Amino acid sequence: MNDASNLPVDLFSKETQAIFFNYKPQPIQRMLDFDYVCRRRDPSVAAIVHPQSASGGFQKAFFGRSEIAIPVYDSIEEATSKHPKANVFINYASFRSAFESSLTALQQPTIQTVVIIAEGVPERNIKILIARAKQYNKIVVGPATVGGIQAGSFKIGDTAGTIENIYRCKLYRPGSVGFVSKSGGLSNEMYNVLARTTDGIFEGIAVGGDTYPGSTLADHVWRFEQIPSIKMIVVLGELGGRDEYQVARMVKKGLIKKPIVAWVSGTCASCFHSSEVQFGHAGAKSGESDTSALSKNAALKNAGVHVPDSFESFAEQIQLVYQRLVTDGVIIPAPEVTPEILPKDLHTALKEGHIRKATHIVSTISDDRGEEPLYLGIPISEVIQQEMSIGDVISLLWFKRKLPRWASKFIEMCLIVAADHGPCVSGAHNTIVTARAGKDLISCLCSGLLTIGPRFGGAIDDAAINFKKALDNGIPPDVFVEDLKRQGRRVEGIGHRIKTAENQDKRVEILCQYAKQHFPAMKYFNYARAVESYTLQKANNLVLNIDGCIGSLLVDLLSSCGCFSEQEVKEILELGALNGLFVLSRSIGLIGHALDQKRMKQPLYRHPADDVLYATE
Repeated sequence: MNDASNLPVDLFSKETQAIFFNYKPQPIQRMLDFDYVCRRRDPSVAAIVHPQSASGGFQKAFFGRSEIAIPVYDSIEEATSKHPKANVFINYASFRSAFESSLTALQQPTIQTVVIIAEGVPERNIKILIARAKQYNKIVVGPATVGGIQAGSFKIGDTAGTIENIYRCKLYRPGSVGFVSKSGGLSNEMYNVLARTTDGIFEGIAVGGDTYPGSTLADHVWRFEQIPSIKMIVVLGELGGRDEYQVARMVKKGLIKKPIVAWVSGTCASCFHSSEVQFGHAGAKSGESDTSALSKNAALKNAGVHVPDSFESFAEQIQLVYQRLVTDGVIIPAPEVTPEILPKDLHTALKEGHIRKATHIVSTISDDRGEEPLYLGIPISEVIQQEMSIGDVISLLWFKRKLPRWASKFIEMCLIVAADHGPCVSGAHNTIVTARAGKDLISCLCSGLLTIGPRFGGAIDDAAINFKKALDNGIPPDVFVEDLKRQGRRVEGIGHRIKTAENQDKRVEILCQYAKQHFPAMKYFNYARAVESYTLQKANNLVLNIDGCIGSLLVDLLSSCGCFSEQEVKEILELGALNGLFVLSRSIGLIGHALDQKRMKQPLYRHPADDVLYATE
């Protein structure tokens, strides 16, 4: 901005509130923490604009010891209309979209200051924003800025860094210095220097390091001249650009009467023989002699600005000017105040060992806290590199063991043979009906899974437990069956709706053949076969079904693989882990049926009336 006299003078106060564009939790929380330390009555963040989000929501944050809800809007217009007292717009948009959002903010009558954090915003767009700000008598800070701060009143985003730095630099109460710089990082360093050599800052601004900042060093020097609480001004410039010459001209013309201590960084550029060298910021580059740090330092000094001989003596020069102003009675050092102590959040307090907290969940099978998930202590990358199968992963996460390959292979075979049994069984039927009702995939799957139980697919655990208990106790197969009959209980794992002794379930035969070739022992399966021989004497369909086959063979697997004690085998059976295999396996088929119905765009299912017996009493 060329005409600094049209700028607003007071940008911030203890009542200033901001609208935050593009939700960033850490900068928002740092602003609220600063508010609390400074004993502000109200939070400085009034609202959040988050594009593509639904208006009416909120984001939680801490304001001291209390948790607050900050409203979220999807448009700048709505946010400014709902929060007319918020006059600062903090823009955390990327360089691609910062222009449009900043321009919209400048057009809102309630917004006075627009802060653009992103760097790399196209220069043409920035020139447009500068022109619009001048037209509306508003101010732009940035782009490529960390923001600004008024000590004890208001700060922008990550300005001044952590809360520890806020305390160290005494930014919780106002001092007497107005500070302006191009660099946000050096601003944080200078706040510390100023806290040691003066009574601290009243206001600090980082205008940003791009070639065309929305407001310049000279703009803010002029503002500082108009603010009564600021008694001296400190400027930290850098090579490149001509802004520091404008400061020198203002001092020469008598427009700036307050003492200025300034330094332009980059004096080492004269050591480089290249025609142009880039120093960090887009605007910090050597080349032309009149934009060099040496030339600008000389111009400032000739104008009457206090310029040290080197950056190393910058702090000493600041202190000398400050002490003289105190001696002359111009500055009455700001009285020290006790800042509010910010409560530590749970994570920080735990990390520092100040508190202990009971956990709510215990996990022994996986860990996601590092760079990659661990399955029973094995990194996922190692699982892939070792070419572990899905059976191996199940053994790690379900049984907490790395089972022998033959055992993992059997688990995979169970998943394959039990994945589907046609559309007519209960689970598939439910899934199909639900899919045809237009429900989502998860609802269709759950509908089918809810049919799994003692009569459909959920008998693996009971079959395994019953066969094992009977054999371990030496109960003959016929006695075992008759005892269950006297108790009014079914023989779990025995019986099928359509399979018979002459039409055996092929899946049972496949698993049996594999077990004969690879299992060290098959005593529980053989016992189940003996039970089948007895039940077939009663009815031709009382065959060993897939539940009984899987259940008995899994007991053999667990008992003979050498990985589990007898007590551990018993615990696995009681936990219901074996039924989990059927649930996992059948989920594959149920998902297939749901997708099949949706793919064919099948209409709503209505059961035919001729398949219903309408009984009357």
